[in-house]
Amino acid sequence: MSKHEFFFKMATTPDEFEQIHRLNYQTFSEEIPQHQKNEEQKLVDPFHAENTYIICIKENEVIGMTAIRDNRPFSLDRKIGLVEQSLSFPIHSPCEVRLLSVKKEYRNGRVFLGLAQFLIKYCIKKGYDIAFISGTLRQLKLYGQLGFQPFAQLTGTDEALFQPMYLTKETFDESIAGRILPPTIPFLPGPVQISDKVMAALSNTPISHRSDLYIEKLDKTKGMLAKLVNSKYVHIFLGSGTLANDVVAGQLSLETGRGLILANGEFGSRLVEQANRFGLPFDVLQKDWGQAFTRDEIISKLTKDTSWIWAVHSETSSGMLNDLDLLKEISKQHQLKLCLDCISSLGAIEVDLEGVFLATGVSGKAIRALTGLSFVFHHHEVQPSLTLPKYLDLGTYMAKDSIPFSQSSNLLEALLAALENINRDTFEKVVETHSFLKNQLKQFGFTIICEQNSSPIILTIEIPSSISSALIGDILYNHGYQLHYESDYLQRRNWIQIACIDHYDKADLEKMANLLNRVISYEQNATQALVNGN
Repeated sequence: MSKHEFFFKMATTPDEFEQIHRLNYQTFSEEIPQHQKNEEQKLVDPFHAENTYIICIKENEVIGMTAIRDNRPFSLDRKIGLVEQSLSFPIHSPCEVRLLSVKKEYRNGRVFLGLAQFLIKYCIKKGYDIAFISGTLRQLKLYGQLGFQPFAQLTGTDEALFQPMYLTKETFDESIAGRILPPTIPFLPGPVQISDKVMAALSNTPISHRSDLYIEKLDKTKGMLAKLVNSKYVHIFLGSGTLANDVVAGQLSLETGRGLILANGEFGSRLVEQANRFGLPFDVLQKDWGQAFTRDEIISKLTKDTSWIWAVHSETSSGMLNDLDLLKEISKQHQLKLCLDCISSLGAIEVDLEGVFLATGVSGKAIRALTGLSFVFHHHEVQPSLTLPKYLDLGTYMAKDSIPFSQSSNLLEALLAALENINRDTFEKVVETHSFLKNQLKQFGFTIICEQNSSPIILTIEIPSSISSALIGDILYNHGYQLHYESDYLQRRNWIQIACIDHYDKADLEKMANLLNRVISYEQNATQALVNGN
């Protein structure tokens, strides 16, 4: 994106609001004689304090805008009575769109289209099911192309007549603007885009988890999972990765001796919490987020009573890839049982679990199936325990004569279909995407967390402290790029993450990176101008 192109955002700065008031005046006092002219050539909307403004920015200029509010009564309520009374269908969460305006020299359709597309994504995320607008008769064709539908009687004066109109997700999807809106591209560690093949498998008629056909499919799926990571056994649980890690904690509670948990990020800290909840005896090697563990540090924490180590392979919270070979080597040398959280790495990079005591994974991240299934891998025989909760007892799942608990055949079939798509090319594509994006971001001067020890699964960017990472993430989302920024642990550090585990076109990667750079540069300049102005 060149500096001469435009982008859309929510207005946040005094300068943006000042420009909004002037554009409001130009459109609704000078061009459409809805309001009186004044010497200031500014028009402050009476609902300004309640409005959220979506604006189009070219360089530092506001060239288009619209406003959204959800407080009742709407301006249309005051003109035609409650809008619900003029509709033939129920509404639940309405909003009002007002002040749709674009400077004359930019009325080629692109800005209106962009405002409408940004608007619909914003409304969906906010949970609105319908938006109302008073459309000037001069632009009814344009409103129709954006998906707005007329209803009720005209309002206004002979000099400025308006048609009440509404917009829903359905009317937008059927409009010209909706038909050319590209789908949102997720850059999340999960969920990811689901292929048609996987969705078709999910839609198969459910079958009993006791049936021979289900057992056949389960055995095939477990065989593919075990082969994927070089493990002798794997068991599938109906639940998230936290459940699988609780199963590991349960098995560790049956071990003698103390443990050592390695924590250099959010998910290492969660292992500590889960171990505490099980009352496990253990020590912790704690490092700053994104800092690698060294051999000497790990060995220095071992005692004569240490019998197991538990760590996260790919620490998603920072983008850190912990050294699996080092952990294996230390565990073998000191006769320790190594346990791994491979939830983020499974299916994204090559993982060899030879020599690993217990490891966990899930269906809904890089494997690209649906969230809902988790796995525990191991090489040794496990006997049932009378002291563990039955659902968390790995030994319960070892029985060969039955399946102990209800399972979803639909999730299993989706997982099986996804596993059939994983091969060496999948891993190479992740590395290629990561390398391409990393180079793009470095050229723009971004600070990348874990640049030296980064996992190819995800990139973590530090946003300048003067700018809100949530603001940047919201802007990118409403442009159709869903970055990872909403987790509390990221917002506390003002970080944004870009996952690389999906299938992307290079053109989309370039557009996303360029837009990210353009938006951050604009927000930095706006913040600096505000500081200088003070």
